Amino acid sequence: MRLLIQLRPAAELVAAVADPGVTVRSSDILGESGGLVLDDSFAPIVVPGPAPSGSAGPEYSLAPEHATVLVRGEIPDDDVAAGIRVLNQSPTITGVFADPVIETCLTCGGDPAVGNWHDIESRLHVDQLTAAGLNGASVALAVVDTGINAAFVGKVRGTPPIIDKSRSWNPSGVTGTAGEFPVAHGSMCAFDVLIAAPQATLLDIPVMQSTRHGSTVMDGLLSDAVAAYAQLRTVLSNQPDSSRALVVSNSWGSFSPQWDFPVGNPGNYSDNPAHPFNVIVGSLEAAGADIIFAAGNCGRDCPDARCAYPSQPIGGANSHPSVLSIGGVDDTGARVGYSSQGPGRLSAQKPDICSYTHFLGSTAFGAGEPDTGTSAACPVTAGVVAAIRTEWSATALPPAQLRALLRSTATDRGTPGFDNDYGFGVIDTAALLTQLRSTVPHA
Repeated sequence: MRLLIQLRPAAELVAAVADPGVTVRSSDILGESGGLVLDDSFAPIVVPGPAPSGSAGPEYSLAPEHATVLVRGEIPDDDVAAGIRVLNQSPTITGVFADPVIETCLTCGGDPAVGNWHDIESRLHVDQLTAAGLNGASVALAVVDTGINAAFVGKVRGTPPIIDKSRSWNPSGVTGTAGEFPVAHGSMCAFDVLIAAPQATLLDIPVMQSTRHGSTVMDGLLSDAVAAYAQLRTVLSNQPDSSRALVVSNSWGSFSPQWDFPVGNPGNYSDNPAHPFNVIVGSLEAAGADIIFAAGNCGRDCPDARCAYPSQPIGGANSHPSVLSIGGVDDTGARVGYSSQGPGRLSAQKPDICSYTHFLGSTAFGAGEPDTGTSAACPVTAGVVAAIRTEWSATALPPAQLRALLRSTATDRGTPGFDNDYGFGVIDTAALLTQLRSTVPHA
């Protein structure tokens, strides 16, 4: 079984892991224990800890005396419980967590498209964004997915996307160059973020390019997402406060409790805010990143065949209180049947809002095939957020405040106020702009 092991080694070793100029392997931190086979291809990651009580700074601290280190490994499947018991006896190990399979959110491909991407431009009032100079210029937008094929996206759009190869990142074992991956789910997501933010600078983060035996290019491991977010934290911290902006689009999730420890187990991911990935998501948002997740495709009307949660399918980081969880509606504003309903597992009021999907756009899956799933709704929303960040930095408008504005200006659908189908409603860019101009100072 694959595991993430959290350790609290000496502060000097934590500092060495955090230093990009020092190479530290997992085996340098933890020796053999409980039949654990460490994965030295996975670079150890520093996980921020809570800041000291009463401190005036951020709620998360990367100081060596507060942070922990995360490594990846496997234990034999024949007696997982015994192996974990042995690991937990180590004085330096503070937690043993699930490293579940994660998969992209694409489904209901048999239904015809409803409208096209130009119709979605109209629904998002992109003309108003453009007139206001809000096109995503110089805003870093990370597409955490299967990788982007920039030539394909550019051909369909008519203009090439901007790919920042220097700030893009590949997981260990994944070969390929940013912007040059095969046409697949990630190219669809890249196309869709550009609907509202055509000048955004895309960071290609191909986490879903799994290297596991027997896997497909549509799944990966949560540990690779942890590593990706650690890289994105560096991208964010290198930006000046006056123009700090990083939008992270995530059209993926964990579909089955079989890929996780049971709820209540300390190593669980789906319902556990202390899982390292959930911690690092919160810390990246606290540092100024806008993090958008697909709600998933486990809606009761038309669930994806992989859905195995009997209820509350929006779990883990997809339901994190510090992210924007996105359900799906078609061009008419009607909820698509596969859009996962709340309540969420980490935060009950999920999805936050709904956005547009199931339209003819990228044609990444063939001519006439729609951009579908909450996989499309998520990057459509990420593009709107990136457009807003053209003018309002995360310093002037913190991510939590922007999320609140997106919820309060959404067009209410379903029952009044929040409901488990639509969240707070359907994204309304025009209302959001009006509210921003009247209440939020410019950067």
